[in-house]
Amino acid sequence: MIELWHCERSRSFRALWALEEMGLPYKLHLMTFPPRVHHKDYLALNPLGTIPLLIDGDQRLTESAAIPQYLATRYGPSPLAVAPDEPDYGAYLNWLHHGEATLTFPQTIWLRYVLFDPDQTHAQVGEDYRIWFLKRLKMLEATLSDGREFLVAGRFTMADIVVSYAIQLAAVLKARDEIAPPVIAWSDRLTTRPAWQRARAASVPGG
Repeated sequence: MIELWHCERSRSFRALWALEEMGLPYKLHLMTFPPRVHHKDYLALNPLGTIPLLIDGDQRLTESAAIPQYLATRYGPSPLAVAPDEPDYGAYLNWLHHGEATLTFPQTIWLRYVLFDPDQTHAQVGEDYRIWFLKRLKMLEATLSDGREFLVAGRFTMADIVVSYAIQLAAVLKARDEIAPPVIAWSDRLTTRPAWQRARAASVPGG
């Protein structure tokens, strides 16, 4: 069975949501963030001490944007993936990487220096990266400005999971009110999906 190590509201939510959308059986290990501090034994499984960690047989994945792609491909064919012969294949891959490398990365800097390890000498660094995140939303804003329901291929895909997580995380940065309404509307619609709601319930200790 697939096993996933997860912390509430962390990037591992992408993997959990993807598992629920695929309807795959899995075993969930809930941990307190940061796991490298609160769960020393976890380092034996993932020396980085980061989350997520997904183990599927002899496969071990630690990148939150790679796991949804892996699941949709490994356990497909699935409409959650965009196939190489589809016109939006390139856009699909680009959004998968954009959601993590361009949108979530600057948020993690804010989280570290403002929320988890507050230090007046680093406060400006955190604010700079919060602004960086907001400026990097331009491509997403332009894409959703025409009122489309999903990012690519005219349907819900793993790209929506990866990118919308960054928008949902923006609430922690108190940046939600600075994001264009079409982006917020798109992200909020996705949280009404039954799989998102199941993943949210599963990710809360005792939920």
